[in-house]
Amino acid sequence: MFKFDVAELTKMGAQITTAEIAQQPELWRDAFNIYKDNLEGVEKFLAEARAMGDGRLSVVFTGAGTSDYVGDTCAPYLRHAGDTALYDFKPIATTDIVSAPRDFLNPDEPTVVVSFARSGNSPESLAAVQIAKQFVKNVKFINITCAPEGKLAVESADDPNAYTILIPRANDKGFAMTGSYSCMTLIATLIFDTASIEQKAAWVEQIAKMGEEVVEREQEIADYLACDFNRVTYLGSGSFGGLAQESQLKILELAHGLVATSYDTSMGYRHGPKSFVDDKTLVFVFVNNDEYTRQYDLDILNEIGGDEIAMKTIAVQQDDKTVFGGKSFTFKGYDLLPEGYLALPFVMVAQTVSLLNSVRVGNTPDTPSPTGTVNRVVKGVTIHPFNA
Repeated sequence: MFKFDVAELTKMGAQITTAEIAQQPELWRDAFNIYKDNLEGVEKFLAEARAMGDGRLSVVFTGAGTSDYVGDTCAPYLRHAGDTALYDFKPIATTDIVSAPRDFLNPDEPTVVVSFARSGNSPESLAAVQIAKQFVKNVKFINITCAPEGKLAVESADDPNAYTILIPRANDKGFAMTGSYSCMTLIATLIFDTASIEQKAAWVEQIAKMGEEVVEREQEIADYLACDFNRVTYLGSGSFGGLAQESQLKILELAHGLVATSYDTSMGYRHGPKSFVDDKTLVFVFVNNDEYTRQYDLDILNEIGGDEIAMKTIAVQQDDKTVFGGKSFTFKGYDLLPEGYLALPFVMVAQTVSLLNSVRVGNTPDTPSPTGTVNRVVKGVTIHPFNA
């Protein structure tokens, strides 16, 4: 797909999505510059937020769908790589905040709501901000969004309690979120990671090179799909649990539900969900580089692969002495990355799987929902009045 010309891809209904997956390494380099440009402003804003109260500041990562999974990917890593003396990181979906705010927000806890949004026009994105303003006594907002013209960015422009970071080149035009997910994940991670800016720069350049490698190694990924499968599952631990959820959603979206999907953590999968696996299933496991955590990823790989219950069991991993000995997409020759950054080249592998699978089942990746029942920006949502 990445080597096809524009005319071929357009005929397949795949030109936009293919280009948006492939351009991510360049976008990540851009995102790092956006982070640097905003560094002084966002640090000042966070200092003001911390002054709202004593103790740790609650940092709520929020969004809906893929934007929700941004927080699910960031938060586990930041709980040990961020400044946990200052911040308590909590991924909470906008759909949960809007539908049951008393269950998910503490009105007495000083809070920064970090909203992730591709368009900034989803009803839940806007409602979550309004409900947090009503319900939480001391609250500020950081908006990480890809649309300067979106309502989230526009309506917060003059709000002294809001800080907006824009990533306009990551505003995917295709149906599925690709670069928007990875760029929002990267910027949020960069903001709260305590590593030096020099270290962050090195990590970003490394993930960009690894992403470029995914494009060059497309045929290896295509070979995994050269079989009669009708189910796909993704597994991972820590940050890769959120990544697994995002990866299965890409299969579901781009194939319009024609291929069944599941996801879970590597350890959690045994507790019932493993019954999903049959001889028509591809199982992908994202292998963590943390020496302790990786053992559990390898355990489930060896268990499913050894039991021969799946059609194929595939590790997505970096080169290391304890890699999975079966089928694997392995990045070799790089320094081992922490999970918060490794998630981005890993998601490019999953996005490529979804793109190729969409074409395999006769769908059009750029417009995968022929009936229009699922839309790029969600429709049909009623926001009911909330009285705090």
